[in-house]
Amino acid sequence: MAGVMAIRSFEERDANAVRELFITVNRLLAPPDMRDAFETYIDQSLVEEMDRVAAYYAEHGGAFWVAERAGAIIGMFGLEPHDDHFLELRRMYVSPTERRTGIASAMLEFAEDECRRRGFSRMELSTSELQPAAVALYRRAEYALTREVVADQASNKTIGGGIRRFHFAKVL
Repeated sequence: MAGVMAIRSFEERDANAVRELFITVNRLLAPPDMRDAFETYIDQSLVEEMDRVAAYYAEHGGAFWVAERAGAIIGMFGLEPHDDHFLELRRMYVSPTERRTGIASAMLEFAEDECRRRGFSRMELSTSELQPAAVALYRRAEYALTREVVADQASNKTIGGGIRRFHFAKVL
């Protein structure tokens, strides 16, 4: 796509676009036999986090950003601290029409720089087996696989349903 991509802090005017991107990506990820579970996950995540992004990340001591091009939100991600030891990368999504254009790599690099700026030397993240391009991105960016977990219980951080999650970490 043409135009310059910029990463900036989330603003309330972004709420609808962020919500729609979250829903779109998760519906695309849903295997046919798990559509209902994904809809439940989407609904729970909207209530607990995505429909209150600014408040959620403020309450957790983190922050949220969007990637924008020509006035359109094309990506997003958040950072959430854990026990003053590391920041967790959360909700990194790229619009399906903008994938494979370097946006995810740019957002990941921005997130790493933000971790360093905030005085953290470690970033952790997780993704699922349903996102092989994300797994490949993190491996290319030299993230080490720290554990694999089969998530049975749903939360605002995982769909549950027996999907394998890969947890990665990188010393910055």
